[in-house]
Amino acid sequence: MTHERIHIHHGHIIDPASGVDAPGDLYIADGKIVSLNTAPDGFSADTEIDASNKIVCPGFIDLSARLREPGQEHKGTIASETRAAARSGITTLCCPPDTLPVIDTPAVADLIQNQARKAGYARVLPIGALTYRLQGDQLSEMAALKDAGCVGVGNALQPLLNTLVQRRSMEYAATHDLTVFLHSEDPSLRDAGTVHEGPVSARLGIPGIPEAAETVAVARDLALVACTGVRAHFCRLSTAHAIKMVARAQFDGLPVSADVSAHQLFLTDEDVATFDSNCHFRPPLRSSEDRDALRQGLCNGSIAAICSDHQPHENDAKEAPFPATEPGASTLETLLPLALRLQQSNTLGLSDVIALLTSGPGRIIGSSFGTLTPGSSADVCIFDPDYRWQLNEDTMLSRGHNTPFLNQEMIGLVTHTLLSGHLVYTHGG
Repeated sequence: MTHERIHIHHGHIIDPASGVDAPGDLYIADGKIVSLNTAPDGFSADTEIDASNKIVCPGFIDLSARLREPGQEHKGTIASETRAAARSGITTLCCPPDTLPVIDTPAVADLIQNQARKAGYARVLPIGALTYRLQGDQLSEMAALKDAGCVGVGNALQPLLNTLVQRRSMEYAATHDLTVFLHSEDPSLRDAGTVHEGPVSARLGIPGIPEAAETVAVARDLALVACTGVRAHFCRLSTAHAIKMVARAQFDGLPVSADVSAHQLFLTDEDVATFDSNCHFRPPLRSSEDRDALRQGLCNGSIAAICSDHQPHENDAKEAPFPATEPGASTLETLLPLALRLQQSNTLGLSDVIALLTSGPGRIIGSSFGTLTPGSSADVCIFDPDYRWQLNEDTMLSRGHNTPFLNQEMIGLVTHTLLSGHLVYTHGG
């Protein structure tokens, strides 16, 4: 595949990794960023992109996107969902290990990456299984998974009931310099709950999930991180108390990081009041106080990334009484506009918002992506921060249309996405 020489001009470049936040030009050749502002000697562009009144930034890195392939292709495929990612400015996605079959062998990790390369819209980096088949009793072959391209290991939403197995798996991961991705939830405390335990769950008569289901598990996980020294990442935290615990651990020097899903920053358990199954999430939507604490965690740096937590479903998965529906939403295409709401509400500056989508998640997975420094991969997102559009089923590229934001106005539209110097999405093209 040949690489074009591309000149992006008249845009406002924001690259938090290198501290760039100014108008400028970007020059791309051989799939790499070759220069900012000054054309290299003899540079002649094959393609010119006018980015007037637009932001030029690194392609986004999404730490959690279930692409449904292999195993659940009726919900989505790697091709369909990475196409939606490209439309959304996302050039790198991390795929959790709970595919069918599970990502516990190099063969499955290779299959996913090869399918993504074949589709050509975005790169997919697998997260390997922490235990064999995610069953929690036998350690996976982590060294082989790392060699196959896995950027970390985790047990997805499957609990590790045996704390000794969890300790041993963390020790093994630390030996191989692998980050452990943790979904901290005590299954006994969660029990049959499907929404946040509080006044709303009591009023609706739906079993609740207490805050302690998360905080008890976070406390256990932090104790094991301190014991093993493993690098750990807390996925999709949802409670104020859990954020405070992780922030304290960071202050004490533990090698821990955290992310939050974009929808948790704008929805609360009050949004479940109409029994809208598109508001069925795991972890559940929490209280407004929890939501505000998550935003504060972004402001003070204890949360380093915003992810989509993309989970496309077919219609049948959401058409049942609320507790019987499957949790999750199709969220790739709302990641940027929701994140931009933080800037529009003066919660964060635009450069800070972009850092949470690029350099922040890039550091968590130890990646060289998420920057526009010369020599880096030419993964670029160009977006109009003021463009207003409506999210509806006709405009969504994801195979899943299950989202609580359907038919809402969004502000911020991606116009171009480049992956390794190739133009993989153009608005209207």
